[in-house]
Amino acid sequence: MQETSIVELAYVPTAADATQAIRARMRATPAGRLQSRILLASTVVVLGAFAVYLAVSEEPSLRMTVLCLASPVLSIGMYLLVPALQGRQVHRMVAPQGEFRAVVDDAGVRVVSRDSETTHRWPMLTRYTETAALFVLMTPDKHGVGIVVLPKRGAAEPADVDRLRAVVDRNATRV
Repeated sequence: MQETSIVELAYVPTAADATQAIRARMRATPAGRLQSRILLASTVVVLGAFAVYLAVSEEPSLRMTVLCLASPVLSIGMYLLVPALQGRQVHRMVAPQGEFRAVVDDAGVRVVSRDSETTHRWPMLTRYTETAALFVLMTPDKHGVGIVVLPKRGAAEPADVDRLRAVVDRNATRV
């Protein structure tokens, strides 16, 4: 019988955690990758239309030039700013809870804060992605609607991060 590893984390969530988790989820889920591709494609289409406009127009109008250049700036801005704005909103929701404690083992993930306690069994968190600072556990749906964010800084010692990775690897698929 395999020994069950228990890893405990204690951390105060930050806006940077939430933003990084949202960006990681976008890269790891089909829906997030589609959203990124749509923004990129819209930028390319607008720039292509602008190039055609410049090629066929004898005297380009300032209004149309500004519109064609503002559209890609808006798309790029959305790509960069939307996760940061969403992360700030999520942080405002969880910040009043103060310190979070998470217990991760082969049964699942239990997260406790001042006013809440949530337990997720592994069938609910079948996928995960890892960043330099976080483990982002996700639900099996293509959107990754449900996520659990586990900051590595919450580990008591560096070896706990490796133990956490081992537990997560045994119970979820890296994406």
